[in-house]
Amino acid sequence: MTASGGDTQHGIRRRNLARALRTVAAQGPLSRAAVAARIGLTRAGVAPLVDELLRAGLLVETGRAATGGRGRPGSELAVSDRGPAGIGAEIGVDHLAVCAVDLRGRVRARVAADAANRHSAPGPVLRHLSALLAEVTAEIAAEGLRPAGLTVAVPGLVARDATTVVHAPNLGWRAADLAPGLAGATTPEGGSHAVPLTVENEANLGALAELQLGGEPGRPAPPPDFVHVSAEIGIGAAVVVDGQLLRGARGFAGELGHVPVYPDGPPCDCGGRGCLEQYAGEQAVLRAGGLTPERAAAHPGPGARIGLLARRAADGDAAVVHALHEAGTALGIALAGAVNLLDPQAVVLGGALAGLAPWVLPSLERELALRTAVTADAGRAGGPWVTVSRLGADGPLFGAAHAALRAVLDDPLRSCAPAHPPRN
Repeated sequence: MTASGGDTQHGIRRRNLARALRTVAAQGPLSRAAVAARIGLTRAGVAPLVDELLRAGLLVETGRAATGGRGRPGSELAVSDRGPAGIGAEIGVDHLAVCAVDLRGRVRARVAADAANRHSAPGPVLRHLSALLAEVTAEIAAEGLRPAGLTVAVPGLVARDATTVVHAPNLGWRAADLAPGLAGATTPEGGSHAVPLTVENEANLGALAELQLGGEPGRPAPPPDFVHVSAEIGIGAAVVVDGQLLRGARGFAGELGHVPVYPDGPPCDCGGRGCLEQYAGEQAVLRAGGLTPERAAAHPGPGARIGLLARRAADGDAAVVHALHEAGTALGIALAGAVNLLDPQAVVLGGALAGLAPWVLPSLERELALRTAVTADAGRAGGPWVTVSRLGADGPLFGAAHAALRAVLDDPLRSCAPAHPPRN
């Protein structure tokens, strides 16, 4: 007998396969008994799930597991280092990057290139990106991996459940559908089917990376409710509530860079005035720190200009230190509204801001303490705690690659095609 909808026997089996695979991916190697205990099934109930995942090449047996008791020890299970891989790509204003991660979460290939993408038409940018994608796809195919999905991080508004960049002010793109330009870019040699494509805002992907990868020994992962701020040329934010992205009705939530800080301030590319990006964006900070466009141009590539600012600040350059102080003030003013409205447990600084945190944080935290309504009586003096992402500028790229694997972890049955054998 079966129930209707998602509670059919087939639907239940799919969910249990996903639970088993996710458990081993997150906590493995594990014995069959340990998997059963963690997902709340009997060992007999887990056995056919494990067998199917083994046949699909998603799990492997690594050897005997110690039981600490009587009986024959079980065999430990781990996710395979072959089979499906998630491909992440990032389109930045001045760079492109691609990486591939396997089911164990390891980066198996990565390439990056400087690229002057500001106000460049989508076509040339996507052709360049396609070449990098083909390079990574060929590299992982030689190791027995195949692309399971492609997720592209972009600095702009993305239509919900679509592949169209609605507006990316710092790229100069409007209504740009990326799917035609990337068609076949990750099709393995000899393959005939393109992998699923997702296009997502880079700040959202940075937040997802923080959820999955932000913790480490001695450093807890972020709480389930936080605001993630990501910065490069522009500034974006992602709001995470109860472990899920808050996307908004059209998927445009999180445009922190275009929140007015000083309404009578300078005009912004978005059409507004006094936006946060005009005070805390990379170009604004370089200008306020006395670094001319010519001097900044001598430091191309992702993170180079941020590194220049950090070195100048560390050397005591008064103009740069003041510019970063003012950037932190503007960030604190903009974030105070989000904190008062959403009451997050934490604010996470990612992207370029992570490298500038020593000079940005003091004024940012001061503004939050002054402007947020939460008091010590409510259990948190001065509002949420502020932390710095350990992923830094890599957050959106890693988040994209891991997001591309989500379809495999959510529905392993769709990933049962055999892996490409490694080449000699």
